[in-house]
This record gives sequence, structure tokens and C-alpha cells, in this order.
Amino acid sequence: MKRLFGIFKIRQEERKVAFLAFCLFTVLNLLHIMVYVERFSAVDSDTWKKFVRAFKLSGFDPITYSVLTDWSCSYNVFRHPLLAYFVWPFSKLNALFIEYFNVNLAIFIESAILIFFATYSFLFLHRIFHQIIGTSRKEANVLTMLTFSFAYIMLATIAPDHFGPSMFAIILALYICGLKLQKGRALNWWQTIVMFFFTAGISLNNGLKIFLVALMTRRRRFFKPGYIIIAVLLPSALMWGMARFSYATFVHPKELARIEKKRNAEERIRNRITEKVKDTIAIKDSALIVQAVDSEMSRMQAKREKRRRMSAFYKHTGEPIAKGEFSRWTDISTSRWDVAVENLFGESIMMHEKYLLGDVLVNRPVIVRYNNWFNYIIEALLLSLFAAGVWMGRRNHFLWTAMSCFLLDMLLHMGLGFGINEIFIMSAHYLFVLPIAMAYLLVNLQEKRRKILLGTLGVLAAYFWIWNISLLFQHLYM
Repeated sequence: MKRLFGIFKIRQEERKVAFLAFCLFTVLNLLHIMVYVERFSAVDSDTWKKFVRAFKLSGFDPITYSVLTDWSCSYNVFRHPLLAYFVWPFSKLNALFIEYFNVNLAIFIESAILIFFATYSFLFLHRIFHQIIGTSRKEANVLTMLTFSFAYIMLATIAPDHFGPSMFAIILALYICGLKLQKGRALNWWQTIVMFFFTAGISLNNGLKIFLVALMTRRRRFFKPGYIIIAVLLPSALMWGMARFSYATFVHPKELARIEKKRNAEERIRNRITEKVKDTIAIKDSALIVQAVDSEMSRMQAKREKRRRMSAFYKHTGEPIAKGEFSRWTDISTSRWDVAVENLFGESIMMHEKYLLGDVLVNRPVIVRYNNWFNYIIEALLLSLFAAGVWMGRRNHFLWTAMSCFLLDMLLHMGLGFGINEIFIMSAHYLFVLPIAMAYLLVNLQEKRRKILLGTLGVLAAYFWIWNISLLFQHLYM
């Protein structure tokens, strides 16, 4: 355990990189804080509505602000089984400030958490480039800056959602995997369990990536019965059991209360309509009165259904495979090609100028196109470098560990269609694999071509930083 946590020690030669990352993410978070600090630091009774109505940053949810203010299992407990519990100690700290100083520090506490995770994500990714893949420190600097210039990786470092911590957990797992592969060692059972609980506790589907990492280091030993039972099946069962417990204890009672509240509201409406019918018609036949009331209730329901079908939420949600508990999140109707061009490798890397950081479920179309053809050329160049890097590193086990995580997300989002209408939101889970592949292209080129490629990557990083920061500033302050 001591060795596992020892990797958080910042080495002397890394201090400049770590300090640069810390300053960078602190400035980004301060830009974000300044927009909301006055509204979000005030203490009032209805914090959830205040956060949801005021917070506008693409499709990111300010759930963490609410959990830090008034702790509850507000996250979807089946997708984020332990996230609320991870936040609990910080909510208690915030409760002290609310009680004694009458100020809500949720936005500051969340920013501190995000800065920590972003700084170490930057540092571990830098180590992957230099220590695991073998780039020079200068090349690792450029590749890491390129990674965090991508629009929705940058946004994950300031958005009060789970994506920043999730990115950190996956990058950490890849770094540990790289160290194991270098030394010819396998991920043992307790390391697998610790990383699984942290990663899957934040976002359940990312827990599968820990098993992929373990598979790449253990190879055939992964399938030993003892390891499968202790490190895979038992933690998975405990995680699912915790999700079911949280649902039964914290979520289901609230759902029943909402159903009862809705039923009572409908009953009050029905009673008002009944009284109105009795006052306006001369017929006293109870059957005819009930028929008239049912007709009016049906008309009101049809009107509500029409409004629902006109909403962005309905229009921008594709047709699911089925209506089950999890299958209802899938999508088989949204165009994969358009999503790939404009969202998967478009919006996630370079923000669109139109509908800037709008929410797909509120006011942004699923597909938005760039104003300038130059952006598509940049996108094609980046994908070409990614493909070339995959080819050059095709025999490297570490690259295929990273690619297996990437392909798992592609199966989930582009295959099954989970969250495909706003796939760019999930970019922090997989987009860093692109620069990892490009690093293999760098280390396999001759010196002259290597310098040209490094210069190209540096120009791309500068372009993305300028493009995305300017649009983010425009969204926040104009």
C-alpha cells in the first residue's frame, strides 16, 4: 500500500511541471468561480433549484454542489455507486462553514478537489509519455499540453461533475499498468481491488477498465480461479450490492414520495374539474359527470404529452434498443457518422462556435457544424496522427492497454449509443488515448521528422488552447 501511494510523491525534476499544471488549473477554476461565486456562496433553502437553474456549462450537471451543500445520494447510484460517499467528508466540512459563518463554500471545495485531480492527471500523463513510452521531457511537455488543450478535457477540470476524478482514476491505472509491464510484473489482487473500488465507485462502467488493465499485466494468470473470485467477482458483487443498498435506503423512498405527491396533485386537479363540471352543466347524472371529467383529464394529458414531444429532451434522445432499466439509455437511431465528425472528434476537441456550450437536452441540436472548413482539416490531421501512432505502436502492450479502454468506450457510446447525443461530455474518459498513440509515432521517427512532428503537435496544442479558451471566456463572460 505504501508503494502504491508513493507514486504521488512529486520528484525534484517534476516540480516545474507540477507547478505549471497547478497554476494552469487554478486559473481556469478561478475564471469559473468568478461567474458563480455570488449566487452559489449564499445560503438559502432551495439550493438544488438554484444550482440547476444558474449553472450553464454544456451538459455538465452541478450535482456535486448540491451534495456538498446538503448531502444526499443525488447521483444515479447505479452509475456512480460510491461517489456520494466519497464527497461526504467534504460536505461535513462545508456544513461547518454554513453553520458558523453562513457561507456556502461548495464551489470552492469542489474547485480544490478538481485542481488536485487535474494536477495529478497532468503529472501522471506526463510520466506515461516520458517514463513509460520513452519520449524526451520536452516532447512529454508538448504531448501533455496537447491533451489538456482538448475542449472537454479542459472543461472536465472545472465542471462540478464526475469526469475530472474519473479521468484521474483511469490515467492512474494506466500509469501503474505501464510500470508493471516495464518490470514484467502483474497487478496483484489487492491493487486490483483498491483501483476498482475507487474507479468504479466514481463511474461504474470505468471499473471494467481496471479489469482490462489487470488482464494486460497478468495475461493468463488473470483467469486463475482464486484471482477471479477475490479480485473480480467479489468486488463487483459488493459494488452492485452497495448500489442496491443506496437505492433502497436513500433513493427509493424519495421516488415513492414523488409518486405520492404527483398522485395527490392529480387528485386535486380532478376534484377541481369535477366541481367545475357540476357548476356548469345542468345534468346531475353521476356517470355523465365522471365521463365529462375523464374527457377533460384526457385532454389535459394529451396537451402535456404534446409539450413533452416538442421538448429538446424528447427530440434529441434517440430510439433505445428496449425500455429496460439500462437498455433505455441506449440509442440505435442517431447517425454515427455525423456524431463521429462533429462530436466525438469535433466538439470534444474544438468547441463549436454556434450553440456555444449549449445543453443538448435544453437548447443545442445534437449535430452542430463548424463555420470554417479549416477546423475539419485540423480534425483530419489529428486523426491521421492518431492512426499513424496506433500503427507504429501496434506491437506494444501498453498501447493496446490504453486502446482497449478507448475501444470499450467506443463500444458503449458509438456501438450501443449510451449518451451518444452528448458523447463529447464523456471525452475525459478516453480522449487522452489520442496523444498516447501519437507518442509512439514520435519515438519511432528519425530525428529530423521527429522534430517536425513535435513542432506540428506544438502548433496544434497552441491552436486548441487559444481556440477553446477564447470560446470558454466568451461563454462565461459575454
